[in-house]
Amino acid sequence: MSSSDQPYIDPSEIALEGSAAQRFKNRSDAFWSGIRDAAGAPAMVLFAGMVGFGAMGKTNGLDIWFTTFTSFFMFALPGQVVLLEMVITGSSMVAIALAVTLTSTRFITMTVTLFPQFHEKDRNRGLYASVHLLAMTAWAISMREFNTIESKHRLSYFVGLGLLCWWISIPGTILGYLLAGVVPAAITLGLVFINPLFFLLTFTEVKPWINRIAIGLGFVLGPLFYLLDRDTSLLTTGLVAGTIAYFVDRKFLRKRAGFVG
Repeated sequence: MSSSDQPYIDPSEIALEGSAAQRFKNRSDAFWSGIRDAAGAPAMVLFAGMVGFGAMGKTNGLDIWFTTFTSFFMFALPGQVVLLEMVITGSSMVAIALAVTLTSTRFITMTVTLFPQFHEKDRNRGLYASVHLLAMTAWAISMREFNTIESKHRLSYFVGLGLLCWWISIPGTILGYLLAGVVPAAITLGLVFINPLFFLLTFTEVKPWINRIAIGLGFVLGPLFYLLDRDTSLLTTGLVAGTIAYFVDRKFLRKRAGFVG
């Protein structure tokens, strides 16, 4: 039998021999498992973030339809916040489109790292619809869980996971819009930042000292750079804090631990 006649074997299946390869009985089982994994802390945190966004829309004079439609059609909280701020300031459509596009460039790396892990048969035109479900939380959980899931079940798991996160963002936005003015503005706006904080604490390894240093410097330098220039404060804080942590690790921590280089 020639090599061309050999059946295709997904390399990821080799690593899933045994009990791990039997995690799900079928695609339906994988789908509902994704729903269950999203129904806990991920959905609650995303819901809280969308409550904060809904309140932002109300307090800045936007109607409930526009505010809610952004959650339905965009489903990207950072991009939604940028869109809201630029609409409020009266920016042009071209400027708004460019700014929102730039905030969404993170989805490129998410897509190229996650979607090739789906089974070859699932990489068809129908996969484009699944891109809308791609968000920070769904991506991180999928990347963590895919090592224990057969490739033929990964798309179903991801759809279940992302679908609930998407659905929960709609009532969250509406509730936040309706609650605006009832609870203090500081609380509602603070909810927007729960999602990235949850992502940081859940999916970032904070035990290594280099990460602790970078996070700690971020807390200290963030407010300072905000006072200097709020438009570039986040980028500057990440660059400076990360660079300092890198050099401290290379010059002191690795040498003390016995690393060479």
